[in-house]
Amino acid sequence: QLQLVESGGGLVQAGEPLRLSCAASGRTFSKYGMGWFRQAPEKEREFVAAISWSGDSTYYADSVKGRFTISISRDGAKNTVYLQMNSLKPEDTAVYYCAKHDEPYYSGSSYYTREEYDYWGQGTQVTVSS
Repeated sequence: QLQLVESGGGLVQAGEPLRLSCAASGRTFSKYGMGWFRQAPEKEREFVAAISWSGDSTYYADSVKGRFTISISRDGAKNTVYLQMNSLKPEDTAVYYCAKHDEPYYSGSSYYTREEYDYWGQGTQVTVSS
């Protein structure tokens, strides 16, 4: 059974770092790119970062470029996607979700919209105080 479980969220002060993890169970995840999205209260869920299935390519929203880093660790059926967040700002406050891209061995660069993902985690809250 495919499952995504996020962890690592919490309350931090502006400027501090935080690392999110997303544990993806199921060997099939090794064929797919992964992404992170976030949703602030009363706002649409928005793209944050993504990584290709091979790990060779990464993609970032302009608002986090240079501050956030996505990475992936694969070990057989255990896949973990990380989001290292540095220099956090109050506007980064949101629920963060990891998601699986819907196309195996995808070689394109279309990672930016929710419609390209078919499995989602339950989310983890990140709150940045000023």
